Amino acid sequence: MRTSPTGPAGPARTRFTPRLRAALAALVIAAAGGTTLAGSPASAAATSTSTSTSTSGDTTQFRGVNWADPRDNFADDPVVLSGLSTSDSYDRTYAKASRVISAFRANLGANTVRLPINPYTANGSYWKSYRGVIDAASDKGFKVILSYWEGTGPRKDGFIDDQATFWPMWNTVVKAYKADKRVYFEPMNEPHGYTDAEWADIAAKWLDTYPSVPRNRVFVSGAGYNDHVTSVCADPRLKGTYLSLHHYGFWKSYATYDQWVADLKERIGDCAGRTVADEFGAPMTTGLDYNKPAPSDNYVNYVQAVTDTFRELRMGSVYWPGLRTDDTYTLQTLTGDPDRPWLATTNQSGADRLAWGWGRGKPVRP
Repeated sequence: MRTSPTGPAGPARTRFTPRLRAALAALVIAAAGGTTLAGSPASAAATSTSTSTSTSGDTTQFRGVNWADPRDNFADDPVVLSGLSTSDSYDRTYAKASRVISAFRANLGANTVRLPINPYTANGSYWKSYRGVIDAASDKGFKVILSYWEGTGPRKDGFIDDQATFWPMWNTVVKAYKADKRVYFEPMNEPHGYTDAEWADIAAKWLDTYPSVPRNRVFVSGAGYNDHVTSVCADPRLKGTYLSLHHYGFWKSYATYDQWVADLKERIGDCAGRTVADEFGAPMTTGLDYNKPAPSDNYVNYVQAVTDTFRELRMGSVYWPGLRTDDTYTLQTLTGDPDRPWLATTNQSGADRLAWGWGRGKPVRP
């Protein structure tokens, strides 16, 4: 998830989350006037020129949204998605999730949902109920990306939070869903704090640990805050996997349309054929119109630029967030009976641009 320095969840949110640290770092870098973020995607791109394992084709089969915990997915307890409760049984969770997934399809044309997991969820008593979300989405024909999110505390052993809980979590999740062809696995969301090489080693270890999982059902995150995929694309040990990229407008206080296009393409390099932007987003509840050019508005430039680029490069994308209560970026909001939830679109122009990026709809930028 993205948390801007002001915080989409409101002033009550004071926790210095990993995403907040990313936001601050990105703004500092943007203020320096360059387009390259920490992690040096430009130098990684140079490496990928000679060793890239990118594949031809496209990833437009992934047309999705993130469904998130209202508190943020960086949690030190089970992740509980907006509209759900730890007191819900499996059957109740399944019923609620079925309606939310149906609304994602009806309102947005989505066919993919990205969901968070953590050790507190998969290794605890809530796992039985939480599986109702995954099962409901799969049964509705959705692709499901399960992504591991760290908690807020320091890493206990210098490797992912805590190996003593990380690997049992993935053992549980892989055992439950390796046979479901609609379920995809993302070993770690935003692997910040590791060098590009260290993160590639961890991703390779995950693949070696679960050889029964087909590589085309694994999303290897871009290095750093998922902010560039060029280095993981260049690593032959990760061949055959999808790559996940995150990209946000708040990373720069202002950029033109062309600058945003250049920034995004630099982070992708020649790896678009394997890459899905499984987080990108902008304010949706503040009244911005993303269908009209507005050269002086950073967020309008950003949204138009990235969706045009996704369409041009035939890249799939998964919006952040499709649903997160009290987030100004949310593209959907809960309506009706909480036991029989439905969704309403918060910004039709944002939904239009999302569809445009997916290769649908009519052009809205001259």
